[in-house]
Amino acid sequence: MGAQNVTFSSNGGLAHGYLALPPQGTGPGLLLVQERWGLTEHITTTADRFAAEGFLVLAPDPFGRETTHDPAAAAERPAALPVQDAVRDLAGAVDLLLKHPAIIGDAVAVVGFCAGGDLALRLAVQEGDRVAAVVPFYGLPREPDFSYLGLTAHVLGHFGERDAGIPEALVDEAAMLIGEATDRRPEIHFYPAGHAFMNEEDPQGGYDPLQARVAWRRTLSFLRGHLS
Repeated sequence: MGAQNVTFSSNGGLAHGYLALPPQGTGPGLLLVQERWGLTEHITTTADRFAAEGFLVLAPDPFGRETTHDPAAAAERPAALPVQDAVRDLAGAVDLLLKHPAIIGDAVAVVGFCAGGDLALRLAVQEGDRVAAVVPFYGLPREPDFSYLGLTAHVLGHFGERDAGIPEALVDEAAMLIGEATDRRPEIHFYPAGHAFMNEEDPQGGYDPLQARVAWRRTLSFLRGHLS
């Protein structure tokens, strides 16, 4: 298994990311979309973990290689990077994966955390059949009129029961809309945890190792079931 920093064409310019290769040399493609903190060690370590499980993983870096653990600075980042620009940047990352000689299959999976979960779903809607599976962790589009039409990917969602920022009613509404758009209900799990329960570096102390292990096992099973 190896990893490298990469530069690729995206949205009329250049974007950067972290590419982790599977030990067997080839594997299904997986796009890993970060939280608002940036391309942190948590994200690169998670990319390496997915690669060790056999996936070709790209973690793009929309924030220009800058990381932060300051909640106030992180909160400003989504506003500094318009959603549609971020989604177009991610489309370039899908291009890189699908053209990579190590990929198996003609579609990728997208896994996203927090704001990355929101972007993962938006990307799956935009990219249609190029995304076979999408896994948002404690993040989703919040606009009441957001449309999931165009989504063909299978959806697995992970959310915390104590996450005040994403109440169950909001998740239930999104699940209903996804089901209406795809004729297929998403697989949704709620955990006895708060926000960011997967992130061992979370500055606000949300990490829950027990629930993280459960969600990790479910995610691997889901991805293997829906990627070539």
